[in-house]
Amino acid sequence: MPRYPLTTAATRGLWTCHGCSLLCRVPVAAADGSCCCPRCGAALHRRKPHGLQYAWAFLIAAVICYIPANLMPIMLTEMLSGTQRDTIMSGVVYLWQSGSWPLALVVFIASVLVPLLKILSLLLLLLTVQWRSRWAPRQRTRLYRLLEVVGPWSMLDIYVVGLLVALVQLQSLATIKAGPGAIAFGAVVVLTMLSAMHFDPRLIWDSIEDDDE
Repeated sequence: MPRYPLTTAATRGLWTCHGCSLLCRVPVAAADGSCCCPRCGAALHRRKPHGLQYAWAFLIAAVICYIPANLMPIMLTEMLSGTQRDTIMSGVVYLWQSGSWPLALVVFIASVLVPLLKILSLLLLLLTVQWRSRWAPRQRTRLYRLLEVVGPWSMLDIYVVGLLVALVQLQSLATIKAGPGAIAFGAVVVLTMLSAMHFDPRLIWDSIEDDDE
């Protein structure tokens, strides 16, 4: 079966504006920043400038914040009997033991498993691009699209803490405050989203395009 060379939008002189997402036609030999978007006036780039470096920086910061996010208390409950400090895993264990195992599974998947898998997936994408791997480009591109979809769902624990604070404070039963773990957890979610935002999935295909030339 004949093998045809890979044709990409960049080889045809089509670049996407990173400001307004307009697909623009530029000269094939144009340099980054030498042309401007006709709609918003932003400088056009073949790939996101320093996107790989920014993605690595945000991912490393997310890995650093992931440890205190799981070890430090995410919620502080002050009652007459004392102060209770709950981490993400202690909340999952409590929900499981109290019979609310469906909610425990939802919290565990959304707050522990999803952030960890997102970090590992971003690490896989960055390493394969850094090593200019030709392995499964379509599957890696689909993985990146999936990361964009599931990213905001990692904030489930923060939503739960906010809801509990509002309900409990309204009934004056106790005092609930967000613990330092909530700040670290929110930082993990935001940092992984920023890492995915700066990662340019078109880099996955660049090594294949260079090898076909």
